[in-house]
Amino acid sequence: KLVRLRVDFGDHKRTILAGMKQEREDPTEIEGRQALFIVNLEPRKMMGEVSEGMLFDVGYEDGLRPALLTPEHPVPNGTRGG
Repeated sequence: KLVRLRVDFGDHKRTILAGMKQEREDPTEIEGRQALFIVNLEPRKMMGEVSEGMLFDVGYEDGLRPALLTPEHPVPNGTRGG
């Protein structure tokens, strides 16, 4: 049920395991898109791999089609939210 993402944060890359297989028919639809990630979490071992953050999307828990939180225009990879 987990999808392994390799995410470019500009000055470094992280492996993020996202539980989106049950949420999305085609998890590859997010490839190449910018999205919001939570990265101030302790690394967590899941399914034999270490996840270094969490993909942040909305809607699934409310029974809606999940939506990525994305910038309204391209920003440099690794730009912090606030």
